Order: sequence, then structure tokens, then C-alpha cells
Amino acid sequence: MTESTTVAEATTVAVATQFDLATGLAESVPSLRRPLSAMTGMYADTAAFEAAVADGDPLTYEFYDMGVPALETEIAYGTSITYPGKVGDEYHMTKGHFHERLESAEIYFCLSGRGLMLMESPEGDVQVEEFAPGRAVYVPGRYAHRSVNTSPDEPLITFFAFPGDAGHDYGTIETKGFRKIVVDRDGEPELLDNPRWVG
Repeated sequence: MTESTTVAEATTVAVATQFDLATGLAESVPSLRRPLSAMTGMYADTAAFEAAVADGDPLTYEFYDMGVPALETEIAYGTSITYPGKVGDEYHMTKGHFHERLESAEIYFCLSGRGLMLMESPEGDVQVEEFAPGRAVYVPGRYAHRSVNTSPDEPLITFFAFPGDAGHDYGTIETKGFRKIVVDRDGEPELLDNPRWVG
């Protein structure tokens, strides 16, 4: 099998993908890149967001979709790279999502960097876990989740895996947001109520 063979083409044979542990990237597979402009409505400080987009629209994160069939018997996996930076006082983060099959869990293993996994259930329970190299975070079913990079200068790189049929519900986050945000207070992350959250 060649390096370019994708999971979608080969569901009955083993597939190997080489990830660079320093960058989280895989040369043989294109990543999905999310510039700041793709995060409209996600940050509390709208003026700071618009200024940052106008001033170069930095890449905030990228991740991999390995093309795994949407089947319960498959395991979707890849890496996620969240780059350092802030919008106002709020750290760079991923958009975050629920799973379409809400009961689906997901696991993240931190390869490098520092950050937080912000999680919340539809009922309003909020949980936060720290990312550090070698630390695995298990996201239970029913919980929306987003990665937050709290490092001033280092990408947050994680490896993730979840059931192939879990799907992604970004729409709920786009319309409601998360109940909490993570901001920089004197060099340390602090959890605050999200003034833009729609109940």
C-alpha cells in the first residue's frame, strides 16, 4: 500500500499515516485549516476579533479528517493543532462541537503544548481539564468540547479518536456559543461567563 492510500479507500486493510510529532502535521494528507475569520461569533471581544482579521487573519488551528466511513465499527482519528495567540484577552481556541450522535465520547492525547479542554453538556454542566504533554483527556458523551491554547508561544498539538459514526454538530456552537470562555489574567488562564452565550 502506498503512503497516499486513504482510509476511505482501504477500510478492510491496515492504514498507516506518518505524523510529525513536532508539528502535528502529516505530509501525505491535507489538513483542514481554520483562519480567525472562520471563527466569527466565537470570541467575546468583537472589536478585537475584527481588528485581528483585518490585520492578517491569522491561522488559529488546523486538524485532520482522515476520511473514515461514518460507521459505528470505524474509528475516526487525527491530530489537531491550535496555534498560540489571543483575541483581546481570550486565548486562541477551536470552534468546538457536540457530536451529532450525542452519546458519542472522544479521547484526546496531548503530544505537545499546554492548554485546556473546555466541555459542557446540553443541561449546562461545565467541565475543564488541563492539556500537558503525555496527558490524555476523555470527553464523555453528551459534552460539547473545544481545545484552548494557553501557551504564549507554543502550538497545542493533540491526537484524537472517536467513533466513526459520531458526526459533528458545529451549528449549535455557532448559534449559542459556549457558556464559559477562557481569558488571560496576569499570565494565567481564568474561566469566565461568556457574555455572548445564548440560552
